[in-house]
Amino acid sequence: MHAVRSTRRRLVRACLAGVLGLWLWGCTGVPDGLTPVDDFQVERYLGTWYEIARLDHSFERGLSRVTAVYERREDGTIGVVNRGFNAATGEWEEAAGKARFAGAEDVASLEVSFFGPFYGGYHVIALDHEDYAYAMVSGPSRDYLWILARRPELSRDVLDALVAKASLLGFPTRDLIFVEHAPAG
Repeated sequence: MHAVRSTRRRLVRACLAGVLGLWLWGCTGVPDGLTPVDDFQVERYLGTWYEIARLDHSFERGLSRVTAVYERREDGTIGVVNRGFNAATGEWEEAAGKARFAGAEDVASLEVSFFGPFYGGYHVIALDHEDYAYAMVSGPSRDYLWILARRPELSRDVLDALVAKASLLGFPTRDLIFVEHAPAG
């Protein structure tokens, strides 16, 4: 029980630091030169996504097997649960939050909060419109980037194309962390 409380405290501190960092960096705006995808269908986006690659940040540092689950809530917001395995502690870490649209629901620009009234930008800047099988997401600056997929792996061609696009958009793709999804052992 103590280990669970300790993990929760670490997650709360990490989420607080991350959210405060996002808040201080400009919160929810779309970085200059980026355009969130339109013709967005949130119902198709809901469900489980596997993190394929990310830029490093304190609130996910050291985590593998990272997933994000999005669910529509009764109040119209979207519930968000991020989960990852910390090999150093041998424990799963989880953070729950909520998201709301920054504007029209057919534009993939949202605001996400894991702590109180503080929101950070979540902007889908590339999406498989046909199958919703992969997405690329920016935060409020080019310091935040995630490549997500519906399965724990993404074809090399698609991954290479997304990384190339991110590079052209000015993200530091040489710093990407490619997330391991296989259990250790």
